[in-house]
Amino acid sequence: MKDRYDFSRGKRGRVVAAERAPEGKVRITIRLDQDVVDRFFQMAEASGGGTGYQTLINAALREYLDGKAPRFEDALRRIIREELKSNAT
Repeated sequence: MKDRYDFSRGKRGRVVAAERAPEGKVRITIRLDQDVVDRFFQMAEASGGGTGYQTLINAALREYLDGKAPRFEDALRRIIREELKSNAT
């Protein structure tokens, strides 16, 4: 039976050719919180247009880097103003 499974001339390494990455894309490994990934999956499913969760993460990161995402301070100020206004009446 040992002769039947002779791997002495076998080669190590990849059996299938590596998948080519789309132009302008970089493969990385990143660890994200499960709840964040779940939200992006839900958003992708809700869009129904074939938008993947990675595309949505890319868009969110671009908005943040371009300064288009709401700043925490601005959101906090808005919420405080709304609360003060609702409690004043």
